Amino acid sequence: MKSAAPELSKIFWLALALSTVILCGANAEAQNAGFERSFPQSKVTVEKVLQKMQAATAGRLPVVDGFATAAEHPLDRYQRGYYQSKFQVSASPSGGSVVRVSVQITAWYADPVAAHSGYQVLTSNGRLEADLLDQLAEQLGSLAKQGGSNSPANSEPGRSAKTPNPEPTISAPVPRIPQIGGGFSSSLAQSLAEQEKAGRATGDPKSADKDTRSLQAEVESLEEILKNQAHPKNLVAVKKSGTPVVATASLTAKALFLASAHDEFEMLDFNRDWVHVRISGLSRGWIWRNSLEMPGSIPDTDLPTPVGAVPVAADVFHVTREEKAPFPGDWAPLRGKTVKIVSVEKINESAKDSGPQLRLEFAKSVLDKNYADLAQAPQELAGIVLIFDSADGGMIAATLLTLQQWKAGKLSDAALWHQCFFDPPETFDAVSSAASR
Repeated sequence: MKSAAPELSKIFWLALALSTVILCGANAEAQNAGFERSFPQSKVTVEKVLQKMQAATAGRLPVVDGFATAAEHPLDRYQRGYYQSKFQVSASPSGGSVVRVSVQITAWYADPVAAHSGYQVLTSNGRLEADLLDQLAEQLGSLAKQGGSNSPANSEPGRSAKTPNPEPTISAPVPRIPQIGGGFSSSLAQSLAEQEKAGRATGDPKSADKDTRSLQAEVESLEEILKNQAHPKNLVAVKKSGTPVVATASLTAKALFLASAHDEFEMLDFNRDWVHVRISGLSRGWIWRNSLEMPGSIPDTDLPTPVGAVPVAADVFHVTREEKAPFPGDWAPLRGKTVKIVSVEKINESAKDSGPQLRLEFAKSVLDKNYADLAQAPQELAGIVLIFDSADGGMIAATLLTLQQWKAGKLSDAALWHQCFFDPPETFDAVSSAASR
């Protein structure tokens, strides 16, 4: 008896393991066949109907949650969802057809770390596949009800026109789409025209008109909600690709990343020179105001100051000397290389401190004028240096490559300054004056 007990125990556990494998295999098979249905119509008929359904086989999703399974990240971090469906139709031995549908979902993942953001492929939860198969069944069913020789279902070889087509069978359980908004159908192909047609078929035009108006009002309400959600009032848009988003409101601040043209950010605050934006979550950054399209009635830059109130850069500075010499600094991109040195002085030395904004404006005009000379001698000159000879002066240096990208429109004005060398940095930094306002 003692020797039989271990044998019985082994048999018990072996049977349990075997049954578990069989159940898992059955579940997997049911899941794999979950988006496949059999139809009595021929393959040719089904393919014709699918061609008419092309508009519903791909498109944008209002939200990702509810259409995709949980990914490695929370679904509420995914935006701009898009689905693309693929159908496979095969003939069945009985003369009908078997239709399998698969849906691929892509969406933009907004990571708290901007460098980790990007489009990702998500797994459909079966909601879209089930709805597409439901639509196909409805379309085929409507063809069968029409009857006559024009009905593809009744014109199939070997099928009598007097014999009604049975309802399509489902080869495996398929998830059903829940109703949204108190009975508002979530079918991708549902339209007001179809609702009105159904009302006429029932012989109650008043009821159909009432339903149509109700649905129209609900659609307009939903569209207004989506519009308000998609276009907040406090968004700013980047004008040019390569615009830096920096950690602090300073031209010498570290660039967090370079934004692309038309990128949008939520505006938290702004001053004359800088805009404070939300990148994602708790992440914040600053963008040069001239590089952005401001929302609503806020101008991209400050309103023009009355003539004579504040002098322009050309009224404050002028070029006194130009020469070619080795770079007079320790900046790696130009260290030991020959550059064009432009000396700048105030027109009136006793005038009030000009401030960083006027220095940058004048520097921009000098870089623009001297670019042609540098471009003609790329082997001789590696860049340009502006030296402001005054008590509140300083030095700005730029490489020829940076100027080429700026002139080609690949760099915004703010991106240009972030590629330049400032010595001392605080002389050309407007952050102190901007932060005080």
